[in-house]
Amino acid sequence: MMEKPLVSTPSRASVPPDALAAVTVTVIAWASAFVAIRWVGRSYDPGPLALGRLLIGGAALGVLLLVRRTWVAPTRREWGLLTLCGVAWFAVYNVALNAAERDVDAGTTAMLVNIGPILIAVLAGALLGEGFPRWLLIGMGVAFGGAVLIGLGTAGQGGADPIGVALCLVAAVTYAIGVLAQKPVLRRLPALQVTWMACTIGAIACLPYTPGLLDDLGDASAGATGGLFYLGLIPTALAFSTWAYALARMDAGRLGVTTYLVPPVTIVIAAVLLSEFPEPLALAGGLLCLAGVALSRRRA
Repeated sequence: MMEKPLVSTPSRASVPPDALAAVTVTVIAWASAFVAIRWVGRSYDPGPLALGRLLIGGAALGVLLLVRRTWVAPTRREWGLLTLCGVAWFAVYNVALNAAERDVDAGTTAMLVNIGPILIAVLAGALLGEGFPRWLLIGMGVAFGGAVLIGLGTAGQGGADPIGVALCLVAAVTYAIGVLAQKPVLRRLPALQVTWMACTIGAIACLPYTPGLLDDLGDASAGATGGLFYLGLIPTALAFSTWAYALARMDAGRLGVTTYLVPPVTIVIAAVLLSEFPEPLALAGGLLCLAGVALSRRRA
């Protein structure tokens, strides 16, 4: 999952070594999630996989929250935003991502989902009155061209379904909606509490998949179930914690740039562990998507 809470922090002249270590853990954990989903998804259906990951991650985050002993009562508006974040980003995002990776390789999926920042800017322009700067429109055009190339590249594989590409875009959209819903809540509530609440709400939304999860647990190998626990503990609980730790110690803008490293790291891990690599046309499209994201963040 691409889980990136947005909070503004004062700019720092240099990055402390401990923050740099936390960023490294976060990037590797999030990149590994795409590969783990691809592998665990062979034994777990998309819905049950999402439910299992959220239950495990929510339990681990809940323990951290109890240790911290920090709780701020949400207002009615904050509850609404948290519900939207949990359902969109944690529930729908995970189910769509898990389903997409049945047809699309891990590296291509990571590149497609990383157009999320452009969608966040578009939604902010439409819903929050932030406008549509020239570089945002240029970046959108470039990223759209990249998505088309990815669709053509995956269709050319023969076994890949363009629906998988569409599901990647659904994941990117719901990620963007979740971030926009989460951002105002983080101004008052602690990041760990917000993450746990959104994760728990997402798990509740996925409870209809409980029978499927129980069936998959009975049929899956010990390795696949271990991968499910890995997804809940490392890319979800640990990576959220290391992200928040780094966010408190370095500028949010500089930290956000590190997410550009997730797709290439995903491609490397997938090549080593799964012996898979994006089709040349899909790889070119992914690079265009990332270039579009970079262009969209330019200032006039």
